[in-house]
Amino acid sequence: MTEAQDRKPQSDEVRTTFDPEVTSEFAIPAGLDVAKAGGESETTSEFAVPDGLDVPSPPAAESEGSAFSPPRTYSSGSAPAAFTPASGIPAVRLTKDVPWQDRMRTMLRLPVAERPAPEPVPKSEDEAGPAVPRVLDLTLRIGELLLAGGEGAEDVEAAMFAVCRSYGLDRCEPNVTFTLLSISYQPSLVDDPVSAARTVRRRGTDYTRLAAVFQLVDDLSDPETHISLEEAYRRLAEIRRNRHPYPTWVLTSASGLLAGAASVLVGGDLIVFVAAALGAMLGDRLAWLCAGRGLPEFYQFTVAAMPPAAMGVALTLLHVDVKASAVITGGLFALLPGRALVAGVQDGLTGFYITAAARLLEVMYFFVGIVAGVLVVLYFGVQLGAQLNPDAALNIAERPVLQIVASMLLSLTFAVLLQQERSTVLAVTLNGGVAWSVYGAMHYAGGISPVASTAVAAGLVGLFGQLLSRYRYASALPYTTAAIGPLLPGSATYFGLLSIAQNDVDPGLGSLTKAAALAMAIAIGVNLGSEISRLFLRVPGAAAGGRRAAKRTRGF
Repeated sequence: MTEAQDRKPQSDEVRTTFDPEVTSEFAIPAGLDVAKAGGESETTSEFAVPDGLDVPSPPAAESEGSAFSPPRTYSSGSAPAAFTPASGIPAVRLTKDVPWQDRMRTMLRLPVAERPAPEPVPKSEDEAGPAVPRVLDLTLRIGELLLAGGEGAEDVEAAMFAVCRSYGLDRCEPNVTFTLLSISYQPSLVDDPVSAARTVRRRGTDYTRLAAVFQLVDDLSDPETHISLEEAYRRLAEIRRNRHPYPTWVLTSASGLLAGAASVLVGGDLIVFVAAALGAMLGDRLAWLCAGRGLPEFYQFTVAAMPPAAMGVALTLLHVDVKASAVITGGLFALLPGRALVAGVQDGLTGFYITAAARLLEVMYFFVGIVAGVLVVLYFGVQLGAQLNPDAALNIAERPVLQIVASMLLSLTFAVLLQQERSTVLAVTLNGGVAWSVYGAMHYAGGISPVASTAVAAGLVGLFGQLLSRYRYASALPYTTAAIGPLLPGSATYFGLLSIAQNDVDPGLGSLTKAAALAMAIAIGVNLGSEISRLFLRVPGAAAGGRRAAKRTRGF
């Protein structure tokens, strides 16, 4: 074969033809003697190490462990410095003079790695800390009582974190979502996390129980007070077993007095007061009957809204010279869900959007139930010839002294309905009187819009309520919720419904929109007043940075 033919690639048939002289390119050349290992085949791997070449044996393989285990060559004594961001890690100074709510909020807004660790408590060799699952269970039970009592999601998380931290579990993450409570604790990066969850099945309003739970959390957070886990469980069981401070007949009477006081606020007289009280008490008893039969709260609100509206329509049909609109408006004051509205808006302003959306949806369902009950009665009243005047909203008489007294009575009865402690009733009554005085001075005397006047009055309610709660190291709800009762948009709601019942849809929707604006002004004002108290009235020695909040999104 010529040299050109040698360079020409051979076909598959030629290459597959067996030729004994053609061997592998890795075959040992002839004449090169290599000692053969006994029992091994002559052909070996092309990656085999040639004999005579000494290669150091690899170190013994390490035992398989966790992916988070430190390297074998790591030494804590010669460890490099931890990474510090360019902005630095803010120093958090937490003093004992600051309420535990503020201290826990400050730490919850910090990443886990930046939270100050609690001071280690020396223990004896035979003394062991409480079991982690039991601590998490106690935390969830306390959070359940707070959330069921209407407390905001941020305060519930702060209380849960305070309980865990009081027992040495500082690396925990609580989470609150309307009816679901969960908490996770991870001792370190190399340990498995422990998680637990609890669902809030039933909710009720009892601010006496809420105050007792806050006192328990306050005692657990106090480093000078050592409460064992068994003692904490015992106190929690006593809180659960405690009966409401007011009997049922007192609650029914309070609902009637609340409606009567609200009717006086919108221009009613003695006859209107009595009629509104009777209608509200009858509605309260019907709602209790529906609750005993297991009907949802939507139908309870619907049924409770009918007797006051029927009372006003009946007075109109009997040609009694009274303001029937004041009777119906007073009954609505006793039903409007101001507590749930304030809690829902507060959760939205503090970043708990899922919980806020769920609570506002709950408020909308309650409001629709009230609307349905009143509209049914008003529709039949109009069909029977009742002359109800929507323009009566413009003719509310100005009686400052009487209206201030009525507003204080309304706040007092509202506090009783919320099952508040007797020691807080006087404070919230005075707070309600201040709220109406500010609203009346701005709206009636100053001619300012009702929305702006309501927002300022609600802001003062939130400010004073937060100051009182900080003074007593308790929840702010008992000092603010009942005080906003005189500001609730009962008259705007009624006149909007009346216009719709009389086929004046546009004015009716405008009045309902005004009612929604007043409700939002109340909720935002209460929350703003609370935030102002935390912003400017900080206890000396508190954390300079305060609690962290999300930055402005700048449109993206």
